[in-house]
Amino acid sequence: MSEGTPKVEEDKKEKTYPLDVAKPPVVTQHQIGNLKYTATVGMMPINDEFGEAEGGIFYVAYTKDGVKDPANRSVMFSFNGGPGSSSVWLHLGIVGPKRVVMEADGGMPAPPFKLVDNEYTWLEDTDLVFIDPVGTGYSRPAKKDGGKKFWSLEGDISSIGEFIRLYLSRNNRWSSPLHLVGESYGTTRAAGLSGHLIEKGIAFNSIVLVSSILNFQTARFNKGNDLPYQVFLPTYTATAWFHKKTKYKTLADALKESERFASSEYVLALAKGSSLVGDERKEVCIKLADLTGLSEEYVESTDLRVNIHRFCKELLRSDKRTVGRLDSRFKGIDESAATENPEHDPAMTAIMAPYTATINDYLRRDLGWETDQPYYVFNPGELWKNWSYGDAGVGHPDTSEALRAALSKNPYMKVFIASGYYDLATPYFATEYTVDHLGLDPTLRGNIQTEYYEAGHMMYIDAGCLKKLHEDITKFYK
Repeated sequence: MSEGTPKVEEDKKEKTYPLDVAKPPVVTQHQIGNLKYTATVGMMPINDEFGEAEGGIFYVAYTKDGVKDPANRSVMFSFNGGPGSSSVWLHLGIVGPKRVVMEADGGMPAPPFKLVDNEYTWLEDTDLVFIDPVGTGYSRPAKKDGGKKFWSLEGDISSIGEFIRLYLSRNNRWSSPLHLVGESYGTTRAAGLSGHLIEKGIAFNSIVLVSSILNFQTARFNKGNDLPYQVFLPTYTATAWFHKKTKYKTLADALKESERFASSEYVLALAKGSSLVGDERKEVCIKLADLTGLSEEYVESTDLRVNIHRFCKELLRSDKRTVGRLDSRFKGIDESAATENPEHDPAMTAIMAPYTATINDYLRRDLGWETDQPYYVFNPGELWKNWSYGDAGVGHPDTSEALRAALSKNPYMKVFIASGYYDLATPYFATEYTVDHLGLDPTLRGNIQTEYYEAGHMMYIDAGCLKKLHEDITKFYK
């Protein structure tokens, strides 16, 4: 037999992914001030109907010590978005007992990066479980090509729903008040879960939506879909105001006029399409230039429709700078000012290294989870390449109906929505549009509360907004 034969036979074998489902959870004790708590780090197997593991979901759970009856204490499940993001942002940004040290405005500090005790942690009021969906963090499918079962709108909701069911069973938490907090696509997941799990007898007391997107029609700049141009406009205006590209003296004045125009003349102008001509078209062009900080010539050249990437590149082009998508307060530097789209998102660049470095150190050093596997803060490409929205992908994915149905079936559930004025990924006005079009019964409209922050997608990286969000959440629960 030749030396190459064993290698050929090895290649024919079905490759498996490194999966630590057999590894027991690691439990450690901690304290912040007078708050004593237990951290549990583990891998939850997600099995098929025959009991074979199809994947493993990595999680970090925090439970407050000294509670008389833990089974009746609140428990909150937390995840971020993407799809393809781990739970690190909410975990080390505001919700968990540790947080990343950033500059006061959320900018990246000089390395090495540090964690500190989080005086704003939500652990005082509820136990916490941070979930990394399959393909993120240390979570993996069990076999090659096994991720396809999880990497879809329905598969994602189903697997996270199964994790929640298993966690409640294994930790005797079925009698606990239940809460969800999701960010970005995590709000899409949270809304979908509220409808999915109510059918399985799991009802939530509250859902927190941070930088929400439930109806993707509000954010997809597809030909024939003019809605994003309308709902993104107030955030364009906020961004232009922040960078001193508009005439308005205050942010409130700028947003008031932008919201008014976006809901009136601009809607009609977009609906008229090419039939909008002459002085009427000229007036709309002048107004758009006024509200966006762009030139009339540029606005006209876009047919009065400026998409997000063009705006991020164009607003500060004369300064040879771009503005961030996740947080439009941030400025980026491209190799060439002549290109149409930014090279990178300066807001994402500011947070990626600090959060990646600290989560890797924290999980190993403080929480005791040792592995040589990479922790995927964002999936490096396989998940994105294979992700499917199913039939909804042909049009616009939408889980707002699942949220409406869950509220109708469980009128005790409350919803808190946090939106940033400088968020160009999930604009606040798009969220307002979605809420206004839920078709929710008037008796349930009071179940939804919205608060606004002068920062971006991850508003908690800003010191002032971190404090405000904690105060708002505390009031919401009390």
